Formats: sequence, C-alpha cells, structure tokens
Amino acid sequence: MTRHLLAIDQGTTGSTVLLLATDGRVLGRATKEFPQHFPQPGWVEHAPGEIWESVLSALRAAYAAASETPSECLGIGITNQRETTVLWDRASGVPVHRAIVWQDRRTADRCRALKDEGHEALFRERTGLVLDPYFSGTKIAWILDHVDGARARAEKGELAFGTIDTFLVWKLSAGAAHVTDTSNASRTLLFDLHTRAFSDELCQVLGVPRAVLPKVASSSEVYATTKGVPGLPDGLPIAGIAGDQQSALFGQTCFAEGDAKCTYGTGAFLLVNTGERIVPSKNGLVTTVAWTLGGKTHYALEGSSFIAGAAVQWLRDGLGLIGKSAEVEALAASVPSSDGVVFVPALSGLGAPYWDPDARGVISGLTRGTTKAHLARATLEGVAFSVADLGRAMEADMGSRIARLRVDGGASENGLLMQFQADVLDVTIDRPANVETTALGAAYLAGLAVGAFDGLDAVRKAHKVARTFTPSMSEPDRKAHLARWADGVRRTRSS
Repeated sequence: MTRHLLAIDQGTTGSTVLLLATDGRVLGRATKEFPQHFPQPGWVEHAPGEIWESVLSALRAAYAAASETPSECLGIGITNQRETTVLWDRASGVPVHRAIVWQDRRTADRCRALKDEGHEALFRERTGLVLDPYFSGTKIAWILDHVDGARARAEKGELAFGTIDTFLVWKLSAGAAHVTDTSNASRTLLFDLHTRAFSDELCQVLGVPRAVLPKVASSSEVYATTKGVPGLPDGLPIAGIAGDQQSALFGQTCFAEGDAKCTYGTGAFLLVNTGERIVPSKNGLVTTVAWTLGGKTHYALEGSSFIAGAAVQWLRDGLGLIGKSAEVEALAASVPSSDGVVFVPALSGLGAPYWDPDARGVISGLTRGTTKAHLARATLEGVAFSVADLGRAMEADMGSRIARLRVDGGASENGLLMQFQADVLDVTIDRPANVETTALGAAYLAGLAVGAFDGLDAVRKAHKVARTFTPSMSEPDRKAHLARWADGVRRTRSS
C-alpha cells in the first residue's frame, strides 16, 4: 500500500477523484458525470445531492482502480467549479434550492440595475470583479428572494451559503466546518481583496446577510477531518482548497510573478500570477486571489471565456455532427482551413474582455461548399480566438508579453487546437504530461499542509512538460484571421 493524497476535482459536468503518490505518480483516477438542469433558456442548475453522489461514486471507483486503501491517505484536497452557489439548512443539511451554476444568466437584469445605480466602481475597486451574473453574490440574493421564507431564515442564521468547496467540506465533515478559502471567497462579489475579508458594505448592497457566509481560511491548512463518509475512514484531514482555475495555476507550478496558464474545460480560463501585487484591470479582465499559503496571498489577473469544450459538446449533442467529443480533431483536420467560416461561441453570452450577457453565438462565412468539417475547424478556432482576446488584454494590463503559456484541461489534448492557439496568440505553449493539473493543484496544497511536501521546490519536481507548440503562422495570416474574428464578435453583439 502507498501513502498518498486524495484530490476531489468537482467540475461543471462531473466529479473527478485523483489519488496521488508523494513522488507525483497517479495511483488511481475516476470521473463520474452528473445531470445538468436547464429550467429556462439561460438558466443552469445542479442538484447538490447529485453532485455529492458523483463524488462518492468517483471515490469508490478511484480506489478500486488503484487497489489502494483509504487508510493510507495523508490528506484531502478540494478544487471546485467556483461561482456555483448553494444554500442549505444548517440543521438538516438539506439545500433550499438547486445550485445555481456559474454559467447561469438569470441575474443579468439585477446586475444591470446595480450598474445603473452607480455601484460598478465600488465593486471593481473592492473585489477586482465586474458586476456580472457569473459571480455568486447576485445568485445568493436571487435564491433568498425566490424561495419562500429563505431570506428570513437566512437572517436568523438558519441557512448556510457555500460555493461547492464549502458544501463538500460540510458533507465530508458531517457539518463540522463551514469554511472556504480566499480564492473561492474572491469570486463572490462580497470579498474585499484589500482586507481579505467579506465586506459588510458589499453584503448590504447585494442584500446578502452576513449570517449565511462561511469562515474564510487559507488555501492550505487542516480545516476539518472526515466523519461518516462512505468509503473513507473518519479522521482524514481535509487540508487544501482552491477554486478550479487557481488550483490549476498552482498545479502548473506557476509560482512566480508573470507565470501564466490556460485551462480548457467547459470554458477557457487564462490566469497570470501577479505575485503579492493587486493589479487592477483596465482591459476587461478581473483581479482575483490566486491562493493564500504560509501567511502570504498571491493574486492573479484572469480572463474567462464561458464556452470552450462546451462548444464541442454542442456540436455533438445539439447538432449531432460528431458521436464523441474526441472525434472533433480528426474531423477538423480533414480540411486545410475553415474556408472563411467563423464561429463565435457566445452560447452563454460573452465573458472577458467584453462582458456582454446579451451576446449570442454567430456562425458567419457560410457557403454552399461549407461542410461539417469546416464547422468543426471553425469551432476549435473560435475557442483559440477567444483565448487570444484574453491574452492580448492580459498583456496590456501587465505591460509585458506572456513569455510562455502552460495549458491543461481536457481540450488541451487536442493538438490542432493547441497549435492554432500558439499561432494566433503568437506564444510558445507547454503541455504537461498530466493535463489534470486542477486536481494536482488541490493535492499539492493538501500535501503542503500535512507535510507530504517540504516546500514548493518539492512540488516543482513533479511537473513535467510533455509537448511544446511553437508559433508558425506568418504575421499577415495572423492579422487576417484576427480581423475575421473581430468582425464575428461585432456580429454577436448586434444580433
């Protein structure tokens, strides 16, 4: 039996459990999907009970695949879809409503009203975020205002709010801990980056009672121990928490100022470590906590594209052009170019740097000669263009070029996408041997807390680059591609 760390990566479409030896070897891994609920156009919900069952199922499967025993687990790290919002009864643990997912746009009108009331500058300065339905604060208020009696119960302290990390710690510890870390707290619209605490003023503006909020802790410490979890012994330390994108930044060992990574999952998320400096964005990005470790908080600039892998899922499920998501690369590679077809995948509005919740996806440049292969290629290119927009905004905010970009997430295994990304962003890309760096980051944070690693140098030794993509596109071709993309983006905002 091998001493190991257990990482729970609770994502938007599934939950992954990774068992990691202290030398970096993956001992076992399992993923279990769970249902998505779409009550209305623009609304996206999860059932918290289904999330919890997917975690338990993945735990069982990972240990079965590894032939390891949970008694050898040194500690548990959690990483999670960040802004997804749950409120539950403190006494029973029963949620009062389905979780409202980060992609959900139902509070767009409320965000517009807050802007019209002149609150945008306050939230920008205090939280580093924009007033957008993406973040948790307006989701909390919506549940309190639409579930009978919820607001009164919240003000009495009977309800608890959490992003998914908080919900999982509560479940793993049988309700012993109501806690989050600074990286997740910084995604709520309620957390002041400068004081590193929830703000009474911001809570009042959004109508969120302080009584529902969790304790804010660092990203690497023992928050609680397991109790009553099927398949796990009692007493295992729950010792690492980070939001999924910050966890991936940590898992990619982007520990130095200027280090950047992009995760290609349901959406695409580009982050650059700004060290202990809070760098306000003037180019449509957000400023966020990267992690708090050893008493020091690192910050990051982040750009989020809401649709990446989800665009390929749409080709599969919505249009039926492919049977499996993995088929998209071969189909796209069967043609030498998109033949002028441009797909702007604004299927849930536009995220950074535009922040337009009313934008809609656009496919332009169609001819009688357009085939499903051209559409598949345009879909991959659309993902890369979206990330290129983020990269240019980030370079403008930092005042320097991105030297190298580390990539991860399921879609980063698509070689055609990664080469096109290197070309349109004009940057060298490194893809690691293990692209599940989100889970790795959670495991590393937990390992540091329980002494499995004696410092960041020990963590760096586990990181290995498997493939590098070097830009090969000419500057005139790059400019022509970007001009077509800019025209496509303009169309999404006038549709």
